[in-house]
Amino acid sequence: MNELAIRREKQAHGGIRLFNENDKKMTALMLPLIANNILQQLYNTIDSVVISNFTNEESFAAVGIASSVMNLFLFFLVGACTGISVLFSQNYGKGDLKRLRNVFYQSFVSGLVLSALLALGGIAGLGLICTMIRVPSSLTALVKTYLVVVLLGLPASYLYNLCSAILRSAGHTAIVLVVLLICVIINTGLDIFMVYGLKAGIFGAVLATTMSQVMSAVLCLIAIRVRYPQLMFRRDDCHLDKETIGTIVKFGDVTAVHQSSLYIGKLMVQGIVNTAGQAAIAGYTAATRIEGFANSFGDSGCAATAVFTGQAAGAGDRKQEEAYYRSSLKILSIMGIASSILLFVTAPYASALFAGAGAEALASSVSYLRLIALFYLFCYTGNTFAGYFDGIGKVQIPFIGAASHITMRIILSALLINTMGLPAVALASGAGWVYVNLFWHGLKRHYNRKAAQAI
Repeated sequence: MNELAIRREKQAHGGIRLFNENDKKMTALMLPLIANNILQQLYNTIDSVVISNFTNEESFAAVGIASSVMNLFLFFLVGACTGISVLFSQNYGKGDLKRLRNVFYQSFVSGLVLSALLALGGIAGLGLICTMIRVPSSLTALVKTYLVVVLLGLPASYLYNLCSAILRSAGHTAIVLVVLLICVIINTGLDIFMVYGLKAGIFGAVLATTMSQVMSAVLCLIAIRVRYPQLMFRRDDCHLDKETIGTIVKFGDVTAVHQSSLYIGKLMVQGIVNTAGQAAIAGYTAATRIEGFANSFGDSGCAATAVFTGQAAGAGDRKQEEAYYRSSLKILSIMGIASSILLFVTAPYASALFAGAGAEALASSVSYLRLIALFYLFCYTGNTFAGYFDGIGKVQIPFIGAASHITMRIILSALLINTMGLPAVALASGAGWVYVNLFWHGLKRHYNRKAAQAI
């Protein structure tokens, strides 16, 4: 092969060009997902900003604690939808829309039942939860008020995430973005009206958020039915069978436990932070709100990677799976470095958005953010591995990695919190990200060797 032929071959596989066609496709899907995740973050952030500026530090700290508990329930459902989205992507990659619609219907029915049971169980166990995470007695009533309203809205949260998953699996992300933008605007208006206008405090803020979540679910369902009827289940798709339910449970449960294990761990970390005083709680609340926006980029990369590798796996194209993995790793590495720099530089200014939290809390927030920013490259590249393994159907691997990461985070936070303060949590998180990248990289190499031997 002459030099020109070699150059053309490299170009065909992205060897010379900085961004090849796979990179462009991956980026095109990531961008609306990033916007979507950022808007999703605004649901909780709007509550925090409004409460921190129009109420007091006590209410602000209560929202931080309540959000940690809320995320445990919410991300169990989000995780379930992530696993189900793999089934959507694989069936879409095969071109089997009838099967896709039936999976949608069975996920719709079973998920609404599950989310309703989860809500009732959560409400019944709120007293025990507050005791387990050592909520200060001065904040207990506020935390419970917030969580009862959030839990009642869980079925709507599940429905929105399921609709988003099926649209994402087919590459239709713009309509979800439009729906979410409308609902965030409404949420902002309702938040200000209820907290500032009606003086409804924390109850008004969470009611505004839940009402907006219900609206987003309804609008997404209408959008699928009107704009993408080929994805919407029809009368002949509406039947249940044990085999499909079993498959849904297999994929959905593992990723649900994966996501919820992260938030069980974060809840335990919140319990550790709660022992450091109200200023530390408020500082952690401010920092995690800001960090949530940075995580949106990596989470979007994970979702996009799962969609494309899922479609390639459904089509039986092993070469394309690897091409999408390489594109994801490249893009998320660049994004991770950029996010690290941006988060470190803007930490004081971003924390100042929560001026109502108090000077001591803001100082803790800045120190946390600047330390964790040093590790963000590993957070982002970890999302490439998680998305890749989810997409090819090996959903248990991200769960194992996440569980070991969160275990390390809990242990290190508990050991260091008394000497380092809030930065201990940041250091523990960063160390966990480094470890889990090494773990997943080793498994990826093992998987590659097995695949090569099978050819």
